[in-house]
Amino acid sequence: MNVEKEAIVPNENILSLLPLKNVVILPKSIIPIIVGRESSIKAVEFALKNNKTIFITAQKSPDIEHPTENDVFEYGTKSIILQVMRMPNNALKILVEGISRAKVTKVNSTNEFICINYEDLPTINSENHIEIEAIWRQLQTLYISYAKLNERIPADLLNTARSNEDMDYLTDTIALHLTSLSFNERQEILETADLKERMLKIAGLLKKEIEILKTEQRIKGHIQNQVEKNQREYYLNEQIKAIQKELGREDQHGEITQLRDKLKGLHLTKEAQEKAEKELKRLEQMPSLSSEAVVSRNYVDWIISLPWNKKTKDSISLEQAEKILEKSHAKLNKAKERIIEFLAAKKFSGSTEKATIICLVGPPGVGKTSLGQAIAQSLGREFVRISLGGIRDEAEIRGHRRTYIGALPGKIIQAMKKAKYTNPVILLDEIDKMSRDMHGDPAAALLEVLDPEQNKSFTDHFLDLEYDLSNVMFITTANHIEGIPYPLLDRMEMISLSGYSENEKLEIATKFLIPKKLKEYGLKSSQFNISEDNLRIIISEYTKEAGVRQIERIISKLIRKTIQRFLVNKSTRSISITTEIIREWLGQAKYKKTSLDPKKNTVGLATGLAWTEFGGDVLEIEATVVPGKGSVTLTGQLGEVMQESAQAALSYIRSRSKELGLKGSFISSKDIHIHIPEGSTPKDGPSAGITMCIALVSALTKNPVKPDFAMTGEITLRGRVLAVGGLKEKILAAKQYKMNSVIVPKENFDEIQEFKKDIGDDVKLVYLENMDEVLRQALINNPFGKIKQSRK
Repeated sequence: MNVEKEAIVPNENILSLLPLKNVVILPKSIIPIIVGRESSIKAVEFALKNNKTIFITAQKSPDIEHPTENDVFEYGTKSIILQVMRMPNNALKILVEGISRAKVTKVNSTNEFICINYEDLPTINSENHIEIEAIWRQLQTLYISYAKLNERIPADLLNTARSNEDMDYLTDTIALHLTSLSFNERQEILETADLKERMLKIAGLLKKEIEILKTEQRIKGHIQNQVEKNQREYYLNEQIKAIQKELGREDQHGEITQLRDKLKGLHLTKEAQEKAEKELKRLEQMPSLSSEAVVSRNYVDWIISLPWNKKTKDSISLEQAEKILEKSHAKLNKAKERIIEFLAAKKFSGSTEKATIICLVGPPGVGKTSLGQAIAQSLGREFVRISLGGIRDEAEIRGHRRTYIGALPGKIIQAMKKAKYTNPVILLDEIDKMSRDMHGDPAAALLEVLDPEQNKSFTDHFLDLEYDLSNVMFITTANHIEGIPYPLLDRMEMISLSGYSENEKLEIATKFLIPKKLKEYGLKSSQFNISEDNLRIIISEYTKEAGVRQIERIISKLIRKTIQRFLVNKSTRSISITTEIIREWLGQAKYKKTSLDPKKNTVGLATGLAWTEFGGDVLEIEATVVPGKGSVTLTGQLGEVMQESAQAALSYIRSRSKELGLKGSFISSKDIHIHIPEGSTPKDGPSAGITMCIALVSALTKNPVKPDFAMTGEITLRGRVLAVGGLKEKILAAKQYKMNSVIVPKENFDEIQEFKKDIGDDVKLVYLENMDEVLRQALINNPFGKIKQSRK
């Protein structure tokens, strides 16, 4: 627009401009207007002096309070003021009638209002009268249909149409009656001077409005058949749902909108997005309190609560990881080495190492679970523990299908929700304690979870979606490898955590347990003192375990007793734990370990070694031979494997009877009885084979067994000594019982070298590979006599 500022004199070619907010005046329309702005009042007063003619146009933005010539449309309506009424607040109420379309050609601004020069926009009539007539008839038909659907519209409006002038006027009148037209659509109609083009635009708008009205009526009829008239609230809700269903529009408000917005920000997989959207659409069509709606809402909530692409950044610092592992756990070197290997590989390659499923196997209390927490801490990942002990239903792993009442996802998906990230460390605790029944085998369900090639598409029955577990680091724990099914075992890397030695327990108690308990009970280190010697007494005489849980409980008890004494005797500031205090507060020793009496008759008595969940232990195996008919009795609640070992030992003795100085038929005239004390405790395994053989040979030949000798090893019919397990715990048990020498299979030599420094030099290890050598070493007298001596 061209703008000139000069004194304005009323003139028929110059009109004042009245800007309106969100209102478009069409020719031949009469509307009331409230004029409140000072500049607009000045424009009206100028128009009253200028033949009451004024140029009315719309503002481009209703937010502008003082519009300039650039803030209004250049197309408007030349109008005449029919009536003016002054309001109490100095505003004006005017009644105006649109005369014709007009366009601003020049702007003559004043400081008070906008004046313009204009030109009229006459209607452009097509020369093809037949085409105009056809369009007009179509417009009439549409308007009649519209009037039938909208009772507030006069149906006989178009009957007066006789000429093109009438068509021009009535076309604008139809636009006036289309109350649903938007502001931009009305402005567009105003700017369209071509009658044919304007008629086509209005016909299109009419057709759209007719479709909307028909749909509304269909919706109303549908709703009226479903609900009673007096249920107003229910009626309105159903109307909204039906409108959305008919128009295919998404709900923009309320709870469902919030759920949909949350889903958009999760970056779901295509399958998950489709499932969630399907459930939301079902939810829109259901009453909010229905049972099906609750199930659908719960399903969508679970999808939203799971992490889909959110990861934690691994803190790959080998030095920091080593410090964390050393600070949290003493020893456990193999497990620590494996974690450092994993971190090193990840740091070098920049990608997650596959097949990182570690199984920590060891007795209770050695720190398997807490080691998993330390691994997560060293990686900077979230840690979640899942207890598998006693699980016997496959649905505990995979979840229940949604058809069941109260269905939930399995423990794996629940753990992912708890972790809130896609790459946590998940500890599957007590994996060897699972069982199976008619509801399925949970171990079989874990096969997919623990297989790196399959767990990227793990499917939970509740979600019925593929969920990626490939970024999760799984760690499992077990007490016995025998309790783990082989297919699961094949997917895991085994790291054996053996029991702690007495020195290791002492170190753990000093560096970890005592500071931890002092902090827990609010004591200072100066208030509670205990020497290493007294700690050794507690470890050796009051505990019998491979781990340190019993030690931790005893330390807690001593600290509680100390606090009790502080409260009774307020002058006491610190307490030193002595042997006398230990006896007073803990009672007499429960597991006092003493060496076997060297003066005791050791004929038929041999000391074997056993592995238990509490660590190593010694077994005094007794054998006696009495006249009889050749029966063999085994007592002490022995398992099948141990009974077979006794039979193998006896067969070996019979095969070597001549060399041992026994009659070939000795078995037919004697009854043999083998007994292992602590008869209420079940015992099994092949490692007592050579011990039972020594006891039998000693009893048959009356040759005493060396009292300071312990032994372990499996025996064969040909007298070979085979490798056994649990040697670290067994040798430590022999050391605690003050044994000087331990006979072990030669096949275990390499294994023993890994932990030999933990044992010390107090115990002499004798590596043997056949039973003849064992007999010479363990018995006081050479059982093979002069024949064997000469062969040496």
